[in-house]
Amino acid sequence: MPLKAFRGPKVWLWRWRRNPLRRRADVVEAWVVLGAFLLTVLAGVLAGLTAAGAVEHGLARERALRRPTVARVVTPVPAKSAAREDRASAGERDLTEVRWTAADGSSHTGRIRVRSGSGPGTPVTVWTDQRGRLVDRPVGASEAALRATLIGLLVGVSAAAVPCVAGLAVRGRLERRRMRAWDTEWARLGPQWGRMV
Repeated sequence: MPLKAFRGPKVWLWRWRRNPLRRRADVVEAWVVLGAFLLTVLAGVLAGLTAAGAVEHGLARERALRRPTVARVVTPVPAKSAAREDRASAGERDLTEVRWTAADGSSHTGRIRVRSGSGPGTPVTVWTDQRGRLVDRPVGASEAALRATLIGLLVGVSAAAVPCVAGLAVRGRLERRRMRAWDTEWARLGPQWGRMV
């Protein structure tokens, strides 16, 4: 026979209703559960939205500050042998030195990966910062939104776990205290049940 048959029908919000059987511990537990729930939701949502906004703002700033620049290959990249030609056609690239001119007119050199077989003077696109230094290509708007969403979800769930676990710990402590009180009462009143009145 299922346990529910012994407990009776479930009554929602019974701890909030007036009832002669409602104890002070029931009211305290109801407030603890409500507070933990509200803190869990608020902490998760606020932390997630804050983290997502910060990530998206940072990636948008990168897109605004980084610019494509045409560079020229300085060191020739040897062509691949016939055995490695298939991999080269599939996008394999070799590290070589390139030179470019920054927006302020200064000349810079650096090493990037270019297609094999690129000769001196071959134009390639590089991404530079405001000072003309090489940087990674910035992520696009859609990829930035995806990254911001995923990081926001991760941070939100992590932040929500703190009040949730704290609420569960407090509720467990209240439950143990209530069980000890019931044991004390049972030890006092239990032997009276066997007596004849």
